[in-house]
Amino acid sequence: MSSRTVFITGSAKGIGAACAREFAKKGYNVAVNYLKSREKAENLKKELEAAGADVTLYGGDCKDEIRVREMISAAEKKYGRIDVLVNNAGISLIKLFTETSAEEWESVFANNLKSAFYCSKAVCRGMINAGGGAIVNISSMWGLHGASCEVAYSAAKAGMIGMTKALAKELALSRIRVNCVCPGVIDTDMNASLDAETVNGLKEEIPLSRFGTPDEVAKAVVFLAEAEYVTGEILTVDGGLTV
Repeated sequence: MSSRTVFITGSAKGIGAACAREFAKKGYNVAVNYLKSREKAENLKKELEAAGADVTLYGGDCKDEIRVREMISAAEKKYGRIDVLVNNAGISLIKLFTETSAEEWESVFANNLKSAFYCSKAVCRGMINAGGGAIVNISSMWGLHGASCEVAYSAAKAGMIGMTKALAKELALSRIRVNCVCPGVIDTDMNASLDAETVNGLKEEIPLSRFGTPDEVAKAVVFLAEAEYVTGEILTVDGGLTV
């Protein structure tokens, strides 16, 4: 068992799973949270354990405050402390603003922003008692710039950026650093539904002429988790799209 532990929300697939792999390479114990993708989470666990990592699965909804407390408490009991929290869980919604229902708006905010609030709050006490830690929030370039037909998603991700900046100031004296990664267009399930015309159009707009990979985002997450004199920063990983 390593002396360092990371808890990653929504980490059975995509960017979350890539983060799990990258932290495992760095020698961390990895706490993998999932909601519906149990099989993928179990396969990821087998993969990382085969490479020598200590991995524990925690099934649960991160917008359920009680379940979040249970998962964090269980991870702390097993590993002694949580050194890094990665708030990755979230959903998207592509829909005209005028056709977005109140229920859809609330769902996007609950899955993307409320979950980060619950998880961050749950780890804070343990990190304070342990003398420090790191929180990395996964936002989006749309949280910085806004996207047409993704108003709810853009607003929730913008909230994560504001939360990052404010919480970084509040927790700095407790030696807890809070940073944020804003991915651009990444080759994940979330973007798998895009048609060929949209994909080609986006690639033409990206200076590096391609979509990013989950592994590339994960490297940025690990960097911020370990950069001891960096806090309150927003790191955009988008191939130059928003330059």
